[in-house]
Amino acid sequence: MANLKELRSRITSVSSTMQITSAMKMVSAAKLSKAQDAITAMRPYAEKLSELLQSLSATLDSDQSSKYAEQREVNNVLIVAVSSNRGLAGAFNSNIVKAVKQLAAEDYSGKNIDIMTIGKKANDILRKNFDIYKNNNEIYDDLSFDNVAEIAEDLMQQFVEGRYDKIVLVYNQFKNAATQIVMKEQFLPIVPVETDEEVTLDYIFEPSKEEIVLELIPKSLKMQIFKALRDSFASEHGARMTAMHKATDNATELRDSLKLSYNKARQAAITNEILEIVGGAEALNK
Repeated sequence: MANLKELRSRITSVSSTMQITSAMKMVSAAKLSKAQDAITAMRPYAEKLSELLQSLSATLDSDQSSKYAEQREVNNVLIVAVSSNRGLAGAFNSNIVKAVKQLAAEDYSGKNIDIMTIGKKANDILRKNFDIYKNNNEIYDDLSFDNVAEIAEDLMQQFVEGRYDKIVLVYNQFKNAATQIVMKEQFLPIVPVETDEEVTLDYIFEPSKEEIVLELIPKSLKMQIFKALRDSFASEHGARMTAMHKATDNATELRDSLKLSYNKARQAAITNEILEIVGGAEALNK
């Protein structure tokens, strides 16, 4: 009977876990819907702004280039690792940590590397191996363009002042609820457009083309960071929804297996009791 009691306890425990994971799946699904709509609506604007900026920049002379495009010898690198504040999202956070460590070991081996973390999970792990320049966990409390712009302005200032020669973003790009793509994207200096063709634009510029480019560059950089965070935010909820869906399925399968074992054990116990009763009755008859 002790075995039956243990099985009943495990069935109750697994059923409770299944209810929790199922509830978390539904919450993530609701949040994913809003986050997906936000990044889907934002992408065309961000991509068109970047396209326009690159087209304009390609027509400028080298002496007209922006201070954000200055190419220097890379000695000091800042990697911006975008993760989440919460776990239970499958490999969402571990993939970011793995990508950061890979960048540090392979692409920037021998360089001075600092990390800016956006999200508690990456900060908790990476601070054991790297110097953390700054941690921005609170950004997810109000993920607005104005708040993200402050982070972008800080990064731009650090680059212009020469503290870092290169700044790289590492984040999860949202593809769908089941798929997130780890992106390693250069933030600064601005990557120049490589083309052998002469770029011609049939536009009338007011004010001058140079003034427009210098005005657009900071805005484009802020939009790049905001897009990365929006992508990561949607990816987090997609990854958590998928992870909780799998956890619910596994819990259901385990519960059914435990119920089958319980029924078999209960049937065996009843059969043994009947055999004992029958055996006792036969002994009395003799």
